[in-house]
Amino acid sequence: MITVALSALEVAMVQSGARPEDTLRDTAAFARRVEDLGYRRLWYAEHHHSPAIGAFPPVVLSAHAAALTSTLRLGSGGVLAPNHAPLMLAEQFGTLAALHPDRIDLGIGRGPGTFDEPTARALRRGAGPATDDEYRQDVARTLRFLVDEVALGPLPEPWLLASSTAGAALAADLGLPIAVAHHIRPDNTRAALALYRENFSPSRWCARPRVLVCVETVCAPTQAEAARLAGPMDVVKAGLLKGRGDIPFPTPEEAARHPFTAEEAQALAAFRAQQAHGCPDSVAGRLTELAEVTAADELMLVTPVYALADRLRSYELVRQEAVRPLR
Repeated sequence: MITVALSALEVAMVQSGARPEDTLRDTAAFARRVEDLGYRRLWYAEHHHSPAIGAFPPVVLSAHAAALTSTLRLGSGGVLAPNHAPLMLAEQFGTLAALHPDRIDLGIGRGPGTFDEPTARALRRGAGPATDDEYRQDVARTLRFLVDEVALGPLPEPWLLASSTAGAALAADLGLPIAVAHHIRPDNTRAALALYRENFSPSRWCARPRVLVCVETVCAPTQAEAARLAGPMDVVKAGLLKGRGDIPFPTPEEAARHPFTAEEAQALAAFRAQQAHGCPDSVAGRLTELAEVTAADELMLVTPVYALADRLRSYELVRQEAVRPLR
């Protein structure tokens, strides 16, 4: 049985043939149900100019969900610091934390949130990718502004998102909790966490190393059904392997007909082996193993499947059949 706390990441996949506003509407139902199931927190990811993922600002979705729920922690997983002025981030999330005390998280990441170079440059107001030093300054300034400029009351809980040892080193140096993107770059997880724990410096934000690991989780009554539900995201990932972010999110039926190359099939199988796909027993075993190997304080599940009902069923099966009651 899984004994660490569980949370959820919403990436707002836009279904083939649906409108982005339909996906946006579904986020409300998703937040309510995730709270009912007892998940600890719900984070929203920042994405831009993708036919498969809605370009919905995490701060807006967090505010909407916070107004619809009462106990769930809400926040960004994450906002991408190079795309935003640090003072603006501090004002936005500081205001949210004042409106919803002790319920708001500020997860900060680095990537551009898009594979489209003109969109990335537009977000950066014409500038190129942020350097390591610029990113560090953006994170540090955001935290400083929260305390020195905003300070409306209870502060949001800051987290640093990382998928590499460089991100882990920054989290350790700043004394921040770390959210490791195992669902993106699983091969880096162990090295990143080892570096983080070895070099962690206590801060006002965090007294000891604190670890959240995000894992792709697709749970269904049978292994075959879980594989069917995971199919659409496999098509999107195959596009990403080629550097393409313009692949729509297909139906499971469309995905079943998609011709993967041998190299794509091999890469996708290797990725799935490090995530948590399958029936409840299989998923519970994999999540338990991952929690033990990483010594995580918390697991965050991301479930990029086509239909809202199937996505919620995955979260329900994990909570109802694989987890001891936790809060």
